[in-house]
Amino acid sequence: MPLDKDVLTTGEVAKICNVAPRTVSKWFDSGQLKGYKIPGSKDRRIPKGQLIKFMQVHGIPLDGITSGNTRVLIVDDEQEVTEALHKVLGEQAKYDVKVASSTFAAGLECERFKPHVILLDLHLNEGNCNDLVSLVRTEDDLAITKIIAMSGKMSDVQLNALKAQGFDQVLRKPFQIRQVIQSIELCMSMVY
Repeated sequence: MPLDKDVLTTGEVAKICNVAPRTVSKWFDSGQLKGYKIPGSKDRRIPKGQLIKFMQVHGIPLDGITSGNTRVLIVDDEQEVTEALHKVLGEQAKYDVKVASSTFAAGLECERFKPHVILLDLHLNEGNCNDLVSLVRTEDDLAITKIIAMSGKMSDVQLNALKAQGFDQVLRKPFQIRQVIQSIELCMSMVY
């Protein structure tokens, strides 16, 4: 997101605050978040200064304003996979990337980092992936977080069934980095 913009859309504000766009509209309509409507339209615009004030008053971390990058949390206990993904997604795709090697660590990281996308290996040695998926799907602060399942041990039928279980995308290991980036971008386009 261009940070040199002085005025933001509700979708851009939602991405920065890691909430659903409808939440931003509610803040705006209730008068909590100051801005203006485009004449002859329902579109809302929020000046960046007003957003910063709002975030400070409500204790919303300003790190979304300072970076504006897509935040990706990698949850995998294979060190080679996490190192490669962290390096490429951070350096080449310019995402903000964090890594967790267990579902417990991932839950803590979700609370702090508020990822836009989680890359979740379904075969972690520790923890239950369903618990993490449940946390993300029920936590208001993570309403727009998308979850991409990663597996090298499941059939195509099993992988396709994962979408009904709350996953937004699935990736079969081994995969190309290009496939990961495409999945992340597809998830982001579903939100904004």
